[in-house]
Amino acid sequence: MNPYLIIKDEIREALRNGRPVVALESTVISHGLPWPDNKTLALEMEQIIRSEGAVPATVAIIGGKIRVGLDEAHIDLLASGREPVAKVSRRDMAYVCAKGMHGATTVAGTMIAAHMAGIDFFATGGTGGVHRDARESFDISADLYELSRTPVMVVSSGVKSILDIGATLEYLESLGIPVMGYGTDDFPAFYSRRSGYALHQRADTPQEAAKVWRAHKALGLQNGMLLANPVPPEAEIPFREMESFIRRALEEQHAQNIRGKDITPFLLGRIKELTEGRSLQTNLALLRNNARTAARVAVAFAE
Repeated sequence: MNPYLIIKDEIREALRNGRPVVALESTVISHGLPWPDNKTLALEMEQIIRSEGAVPATVAIIGGKIRVGLDEAHIDLLASGREPVAKVSRRDMAYVCAKGMHGATTVAGTMIAAHMAGIDFFATGGTGGVHRDARESFDISADLYELSRTPVMVVSSGVKSILDIGATLEYLESLGIPVMGYGTDDFPAFYSRRSGYALHQRADTPQEAAKVWRAHKALGLQNGMLLANPVPPEAEIPFREMESFIRRALEEQHAQNIRGKDITPFLLGRIKELTEGRSLQTNLALLRNNARTAARVAVAFAE
């Protein structure tokens, strides 16, 4: 038994009996969305997963313990901002646990915890990637490295469009990470359904995606897989329109000398202002959609 890992009884029982389970991250609760949208969305994503016949497993570190499956009180703590909550990727996990701190897990952090618990499927919004100024800053998300070494299927709407999408796809290829479009041959760009970058793997049904994941596991491949699920058509912001907002936000970020882990929160917040809230509604829509898709694939896999 891992002394730092607590798996909720419902989830432990589901895993023991071969029932479908879907992991959810917590950074979107504490650092990604404003109050009270963050708490509402977290509870709604769990309910969506349940409605599709799977068990939700939201992941966070509470008081130095990695919890796979949260109570509403834990979600409220993360969402309310009344206590400090660290943003936790692989590099931070041991420190946050040893110090007895609270932590919200990123895509990478959630993948690690899901794999520890024996969960194969994870729904998020968008993964990290290669930043547009990576040639100078070397800013490449730890999410990509985690996908290269942790066998979890991540359902996301591609990568955040504030990133260099082409460079991110090249990096994913170099790391040997399968990227499969869900009902699309074009890599989604978070807010937009199409980025203009072609995909070479595709699944059109939960059963097809589950079959590919089963083969991946049977081959003993010890890396993850990205299932790229476009935002619903009614919620998207077209790529060219979105790009104009992103370029303006990037110019302001450089002018204010914002660096490191502060870049993404600044850009997403500024884009929300520039789009007059449309980007937030798109973000909420794609998160719900990814939870639903992940649950359907998990159910198909269990069947």
